[in-house]
Amino acid sequence: MGLVKIGDDLHEDIRRASGVMCRSINAQAEFWMKIGMLAEANPTLTFSEILHQQLQAAAVAPSDETAA
Repeated sequence: MGLVKIGDDLHEDIRRASGVMCRSINAQAEFWMKIGMLAEANPTLTFSEILHQQLQAAAVAPSDETAA
């Protein structure tokens, strides 16, 4: 584990997003870094496709709200 220095503006964005997403500031930053890394490695995938793949890899079945 290590420290990552980021700008004040980005830290404030992370802090605000973490409140909306019910994550800690560190968890929100880690989520954005992971999604960014996956997006760079898979430039043809959408954000939704990346999330779907990650949920499948974790054996989590996303709910289909349109089926209700």
